[in-house]
Amino acid sequence: MASPEQDLAPALDKDGVRLTVDDALATVTLTNPAKRNVQSPALWRALAEAGRLLPGSVRVVVLRGEGKSFSAGLDRQMFTPEGIPGEPSFVELARRDDAGLDATIAEYQEAFTWWRRTDLVSIAAVQGHAIGAGFQLALGCDLRVVADDVQFAMRETSLGLVPDLTGTHPLVGLVGYARALEICATGRFVGAEEAVSSGLANLAVPAGELDGAVRDLAAALLAAPRDAVVETKALLQGAVDRTYDEQRAAERAAQARRLRDLAGLGE
Repeated sequence: MASPEQDLAPALDKDGVRLTVDDALATVTLTNPAKRNVQSPALWRALAEAGRLLPGSVRVVVLRGEGKSFSAGLDRQMFTPEGIPGEPSFVELARRDDAGLDATIAEYQEAFTWWRRTDLVSIAAVQGHAIGAGFQLALGCDLRVVADDVQFAMRETSLGLVPDLTGTHPLVGLVGYARALEICATGRFVGAEEAVSSGLANLAVPAGELDGAVRDLAAALLAAPRDAVVETKALLQGAVDRTYDEQRAAERAAQARRLRDLAGLGE
C-alpha cells in the first residue's frame, strides 16, 4: 500500500514508528513490514512520543501499517526466556512486585490511550492481520476503516494471558459483552464482513481502495467546525457513564457553550 505521507518530512521516525503532520492531518505509520509490524516496548514508547509531539493544529490522526499486515501483534521474542535485548522479559516482569508490574504495564498502555483524546478524531486504516496488540491498537482509535482482507484476532487468552493494552473496554462497547467474550476466549479471526456488521469497523473496502477511503473520511471530518466536533465527541464518550437525564443536561451545557461561541459571547 502506497504511503500517503511519503512527501512530508517526518516529525518522528524511530523504532518502527513514523509521524508526519500536514496541517490539521497527522499520519502515524508502523514501518516494519518485513516483520508484519510486530510490536515491542520500544515501539510503544515511540507511539506514546508521537502523541506528545502532535501540534495543536492537528484535528485528525490516521494510523496505518506498511505492507500486507497492519500489525501481527507482539514480537515473539518477548515470549523467549531472554526476551528482547534491553527490555524486561516476561519472566523478569513476573518477578516484580505488584506495584512495579502495574507501573510497567501502565507505561505500555500509554501508546494505546492518546488516540481517544477529545481534541482529536483518530482513524485506524487496517489491512491484513491485526492480531493481539495489533487488534488492541486498532481498537484504541475512534474509527476503523478496513480492507476486505482484514483478519482481527485477540490471541492473548490462547497464550495464557489477558488483553491488557486497553482493548477490552472499546471491544465490549462496540460488539457487546457476549461477542467480545467469545472473540477473546476463542482467539478466532474476525473478517471484514463481520467487523462491519458487528460495529467493530465503520467501513470495509477493497485493499487497493483503503487509503482513498481513509482520506475521504478524514476530509469529511475536517469539513466540520473543530469546536463542534470536539464537543460532540466528548458528549458521546461520556454518554455510557451518564443517566438519560444527565446526558440531556450535558447536551444543554455543550449547546450553550457552542451558541455563545458562535455569537461571540464565549469566555
